[in-house]
Amino acid sequence: DELLTIDEVAAIVRAPVATMRYWRHLGVGPRSFRLGRRVVYRADDLHAWISAQAIASESTAATSK
Repeated sequence: DELLTIDEVAAIVRAPVATMRYWRHLGVGPRSFRLGRRVVYRADDLHAWISAQAIASESTAATSK
């Protein structure tokens, strides 16, 4: 499983690194863990989180119509 750094994930989701840190603090962003001193993300977890966000967005849009 490919591991991504917080900088790489921020670039993929087009969000500032500070936002990624904040989401991690709140527990609302993609799953992450510490590997030594570094925070890393599994690529599969990131893609699953992105898919879940898209589904949640679509269902919210459908219920507001």
